[in-house]
Amino acid sequence: MWALTPLESVGPLQFGMSMDQAAAALPEIPELRRFQAEPWFPEVVGIQLGVSREEPAVHEYFDGSGQLFCVAIDAVRGPQVTMDGAELVGGDPARLEEWLFDLPDSMGGVSYGPRGNPGMNGLGLVLRVQDTPTGLVTRPVLVGRDWADRCADDWEGAIPECEWVGHVWPHPFLAPGVHVWPSAGQEPAWAGRWTPPF
Repeated sequence: MWALTPLESVGPLQFGMSMDQAAAALPEIPELRRFQAEPWFPEVVGIQLGVSREEPAVHEYFDGSGQLFCVAIDAVRGPQVTMDGAELVGGDPARLEEWLFDLPDSMGGVSYGPRGNPGMNGLGLVLRVQDTPTGLVTRPVLVGRDWADRCADDWEGAIPECEWVGHVWPHPFLAPGVHVWPSAGQEPAWAGRWTPPF
């Protein structure tokens, strides 16, 4: 079980670490592969860790200067991440969305990105969903202090493009039939020159 210290660390990973420091912090979770996490910024490197490519547990993202700025935890195989007793990994989306709203206003309030994902800049936290055999459950995406501004905004925030691809947050205001992004038949701006790594 990993504790979240908002904007500073998640478990043994501290935002701002180098790739070597992050690898040393997680000696029990092997690196599976490295990939380009952003279509427009090739210097943003993603590192997938876990037992096998089919069983990733953690995704780390490093900016152009080689600093760890974002961590995403797999909803099924990742370590549980807690904050003030709340379990953020593999949880019920509606319950965790309500938990966000129950947090003190001093943390900055909940904001939503264009695809409906709730987050809090003051925590450096965005809740995404991941499809599992039991349905959609939460996949937390976390950023450090220097990258937290507008973190829930999938157009202007720092979270890499590859983390936004896939199932969208379940909300009644979504157009009927819209469950994933990009939707079937949609041509995103990066089509033909970049492919999401997972």
